[in-house]
Amino acid sequence: MAYSESMSAERELIQVNTAPRNPRILLGACGSVAAMKFGNLCRCFFGWAEVRAVATKASLQFIDRASLPKEVILYTDEDEWSSWKKISDPVLHIELRKWADIMVIAPLSANTLGKIAGGLCDNLLTSIVRAWDFSKQLFVAPAMNSFSWTNSFTERHIVLIDDLGISLIPPVTKRLAGGEYANGAMAEVDLIYSTVRLFWESRIRQGELRVG
Repeated sequence: MAYSESMSAERELIQVNTAPRNPRILLGACGSVAAMKFGNLCRCFFGWAEVRAVATKASLQFIDRASLPKEVILYTDEDEWSSWKKISDPVLHIELRKWADIMVIAPLSANTLGKIAGGLCDNLLTSIVRAWDFSKQLFVAPAMNSFSWTNSFTERHIVLIDDLGISLIPPVTKRLAGGEYANGAMAEVDLIYSTVRLFWESRIRQGELRVG
């Protein structure tokens, strides 16, 4: 009887120890009016995942820091440049890349799309992307003026990031900040969240992701 109870307890311990942990989601925001929704995006993911956030300088014009869950750390370019003092110090964009299971850039501006497509890395967010391990998924949700979205440069850039393995969550048609009703608005926060969550949970079920 004691042996049976011991084996049962051991099985329960193994199940606890091998249960997958919550995913680690790195959320990024670029300089678009849609960055006003970044706090809502962080709150959506925070209820399900561990969340850290990265904001470009331009996006800070639109992000209300008070709208982010207090537990979510928001990193900016100043953190990248000030955190490294000597050779043995960790490099922030590398540490964030290693920490994250998935990165989501929402909104992705036309400017940052062009930087990523061209391999440029002049701020914290683009440095993370340039150093990204593409065995892990990276999602982007563009937001821009409709003429920017239909511009031939954008078409080329989308092809280039697709070749890298970056997953596009396409913009939608609605009333844009400029007043016109057209395509170019960032996908709804709920759709971004559900797309990422469904991806993660499907990979877990298929055994393609093993985290513990």
